[in-house]
Amino acid sequence: MKTQLPAAPDAVAPHRADAMERLLGDPRDPGNPLGFPHILAADERAEMFAAGEQALDSYGLNAEFVPPQYGGRLTRLDELIEIMRSVYRRDPCLGLGYGVSSFIASVNIWTAGNEEHCRQVAGMLLDNRKVSVAYHELAHGNDMAGTEFEAMPGPDGLLLNGRKEIITNLQRSDAVVMFARTDARPGPRSHSQILVDKSRIPDGRMRYLPRFPSVGMRGVQLGGVEFDDCPLPADCVVGRQGLGLETALKSFQITRTTLVAMFTGMLDTGLRTTLRHLKSRKLYGRTAADIPQVRSVLAGVHADLLLCEAFSTVAARAIHLVPAETGIYAQAVKFFVSKVLMDAMHRLSTLLGAHFYMREGELRGQLLSDAMDLAPLVIRPGDRVETRGE
Repeated sequence: MKTQLPAAPDAVAPHRADAMERLLGDPRDPGNPLGFPHILAADERAEMFAAGEQALDSYGLNAEFVPPQYGGRLTRLDELIEIMRSVYRRDPCLGLGYGVSSFIASVNIWTAGNEEHCRQVAGMLLDNRKVSVAYHELAHGNDMAGTEFEAMPGPDGLLLNGRKEIITNLQRSDAVVMFARTDARPGPRSHSQILVDKSRIPDGRMRYLPRFPSVGMRGVQLGGVEFDDCPLPADCVVGRQGLGLETALKSFQITRTTLVAMFTGMLDTGLRTTLRHLKSRKLYGRTAADIPQVRSVLAGVHADLLLCEAFSTVAARAIHLVPAETGIYAQAVKFFVSKVLMDAMHRLSTLLGAHFYMREGELRGQLLSDAMDLAPLVIRPGDRVETRGE
């Protein structure tokens, strides 16, 4: 299990977020193999950044998603957020495609799984493997209560039938947490979460669908899957049967808060990129950054960045300190912080004008990439649960 942090160069061990910063290095250093040019080259090829994934493997990032009783380092969500902000500052594809897709899946296991489930998923993550989560069905969008994918009783347990789409890391994961209908009757107790270990799937019962291309985060592997009378043992149900929706809603209280808090790293990079460009551009005998209106926009975006970081930090700590109020904090972060981040990124784009669309030269497309990546990140499957007719 690769859970050892990189060695500190001095006698005092750095905070884990500092260790991550040191590992990833200066993204604008031309000699850094983990720098922006290499990240954007992978994005142009619609591939995950392989060197970045190897670096995160060496750090043991997955251990940050696992509670200490199962061998991991997940003790405080605000510390996890700081670590993941370092990743998102460099490459949102790594943030989602390597990191938080497994975190989203595993939170459901820590919330409702039995001891065997927890140890199984922890073992996968600590071995630098991945776990996916499959909520989404294109026919129903965020209406999770309308989910048609079935895990109905069979001769020796459950039979999986149906399809799921837009699943991050589907083909790269060893297991999938699937939201499935386990009762044909309508109502809030008709769905469960199923932990599908791919190694237990018989040949010919599961078929991958073609990859779904994306506009933002082009390197993230989005796929679909179809099952046909796929038998699984009954012990793959996570928690009590029929409580899948409740488990998902409890998990959302954690992921809605932490994921949006992590995304502030993208605005941080956007602000630094814009300021760097404006300080090098000459207008009216001075730099563009000296123009009062430009400085006002930059100051406003910086204030918004600090606001989002402070607001989301309070909400993340509230999960530990006042868990009964987590649902209120999570909704506030999801709505308010997401909107502030997107509006701030848009204001930065207005300062760049046509340069915003360039993928060559000094900007190297970094702000455009971040802006395109931010929208799908802050609007994720499961953001709104509709229960029409129930």
